[in-house]
Amino acid sequence: MIREKEIHYGLGDINWRRPWHAIRILGSYVVLVIGAAIFLLPFFWLITTSLKEQSEVYVFPPIFFPRSFHWENFPNAWNYSGMQFSRWLLNSLFITLMVLIGTLGSSILCGYGFARLSFPGRDLWFMLVLASVMLPGTVTLIPLYVGYHRIGWLDTFKPLTVPAFFGGGAFNIFLMRQFFKGIPIELEEAAIMDGSSRFRILWQIFVPLSLPAIATIAVFVFQGVWNDFYGPLIFLTSQENYTLALGINMFKGMYATEIPLMMAMSWLMVIPTLLLFFFAQRLMIRGVILTGIKA
Repeated sequence: MIREKEIHYGLGDINWRRPWHAIRILGSYVVLVIGAAIFLLPFFWLITTSLKEQSEVYVFPPIFFPRSFHWENFPNAWNYSGMQFSRWLLNSLFITLMVLIGTLGSSILCGYGFARLSFPGRDLWFMLVLASVMLPGTVTLIPLYVGYHRIGWLDTFKPLTVPAFFGGGAFNIFLMRQFFKGIPIELEEAAIMDGSSRFRILWQIFVPLSLPAIATIAVFVFQGVWNDFYGPLIFLTSQENYTLALGINMFKGMYATEIPLMMAMSWLMVIPTLLLFFFAQRLMIRGVILTGIKA
């Protein structure tokens, strides 16, 4: 076993009396810094380009910092003629919020059922849920489109939101089930002896103890729905129903030369995902770690 005193957490723990140990730790930090810089370079380029003027975009060799920061690119892009970014923002927020509510609610219920309830064929049904992960989305695309067309759901938000209330996805169900199975059964037995119902046990005991797993699902779902392009592209046709992803793509197709404005809109679309990850990263990482070590 590794003793606690042998575990090193940072540069302050380097044993400088052992040169090879110090070189190894410093080398690890150098590699991590270089890797972080490489991954952050496109993001840095996105921000700086959104603040340039049009002529600076085509300069060769390219310049990383604009000569002057043009903050007006953001309102100019948002209010560009023919674009409805305010409406598209509301559409994206509505779809994302509904999918979040449906996914979290249904995956919590399904995960609790598979983890704590006994019913005929439970393990078989759970295996079928996991097997659905191997089914490519393109296989079900045409049947779903035909079905939504027959019930009149095309060009509405229903195909993008209603399915989230029926299961929440195999990965999310699996994550909640694994987390629920790690909660001591004594807590549930004590609550049952006190006369609590299953729903009360779920919402007052299991859900508060499962916030890391819930935060993990929330971040993944938000990122996936917020950046979704093909779903709205297939099921939405009216411009007033577009999401931000569709709107920015249309803006790119109509005004391909307005590079700073396109970068400004892309940067605005990235901000909500960054904020959510920034506030939820500690819970999310904790949820992934704890779920991985549970039986």
